Amino acid sequence: MELTYAPEEEEFRTRLREWLAKTLPDLPARPDPLDWPGRRAYDLGWQRRLYDAGYGALHWDASPTLRLIFLEETERAGAPYVGANFVGLLHAGPTIAAEGTDEQRARWLPPIVRGEAVWCQGFSEPEAGSDLAALRTRAVRDGDAYVVTGQKIWTSHAEIADWCELLVRTDPLAPRHRGISWLAMPMDAPGITVRPLRTLAGPAEFAEVFLDGVRVPVANRVGAEHDGWRVTMVTLSFERGTAFVGEVVACRRTLGELARTARANGRWDDPVLRRRLGRLNAEFTALWRLIQRNVGAARDAGGVPDAGGSVFKLRYSQARQELYDAAAEVLGAAGALDADQRWTADRLASLSYTIAAGTSQIQRNIIAERILGLPKGR
Repeated sequence: MELTYAPEEEEFRTRLREWLAKTLPDLPARPDPLDWPGRRAYDLGWQRRLYDAGYGALHWDASPTLRLIFLEETERAGAPYVGANFVGLLHAGPTIAAEGTDEQRARWLPPIVRGEAVWCQGFSEPEAGSDLAALRTRAVRDGDAYVVTGQKIWTSHAEIADWCELLVRTDPLAPRHRGISWLAMPMDAPGITVRPLRTLAGPAEFAEVFLDGVRVPVANRVGAEHDGWRVTMVTLSFERGTAFVGEVVACRRTLGELARTARANGRWDDPVLRRRLGRLNAEFTALWRLIQRNVGAARDAGGVPDAGGSVFKLRYSQARQELYDAAAEVLGAAGALDADQRWTADRLASLSYTIAAGTSQIQRNIIAERILGLPKGR
């Protein structure tokens, strides 16, 4: 499907391109990937520039089409990604915008778009990863607060976060999907212990989070009590539906770079490799068309992506891994020995994509049940 753009949307694209061309040359040098306080400051500084230029709230306070244009153009220009605050900008912020009260939106959204607050995601647990509804972190009501006890794992950027989008079980006797609530937890509350987890690629992007009697105000609950699973599906629809748009643009650019390198180093003479790169080009072209379809569906549905995001996430995860396998074939040992280790880091990072944001097995279940209407397994 070909998404059509209205004249005012094309005007937005032109203005954004001009602003990027003027702004990007003046940015400071990017910090060391292992310097998370430095990366936090750099990423929030970029967000503040976006806010001052009128682009700060595009991740939720704009049509899906404008969000698509924004992500496409910033990635093509090589602009900084959302970085340390991807949870706030791409997951928590859109969820609060869609499900929060007026008071909650006024409280939490402005600091995110001004580059003043970082959010992390407290969903997965040691025994509730892909089977997220099996979570056991308890929240017991005590007056105007919940007392939260439990453990989270794979909590993105917890060590530098100000807030956490937290899933808790508020009714342990209810069916698994019905006794869950979605809370906004301040990360400086007493009783929180954060232990960073270093990834294969080097940086500590995740953390274990231990919660020992943490008090979270009831006013910090987004959605009704025990209705957190439905709110979580809104969060995950953003995570799988539009959060990877910029990465598809980056992969298409990477594929072009590989083709040029293969022509230069002689690998292009291998017909098997040429077919492999050609198939990947078709894959990412199809994924871009799928993004356009999902954006069009979200626009028609009031801004929230539908289950088509799982179709995209499933295929994109595999295609990204195949892209960096092809990169290893094109580059050979030179790819592993590049000075800044970019190719090595990207290839290692690609291994996580069939797990992150819902495993490929979970995406297949969603597609089978919610799109194809197949019965659930027993």
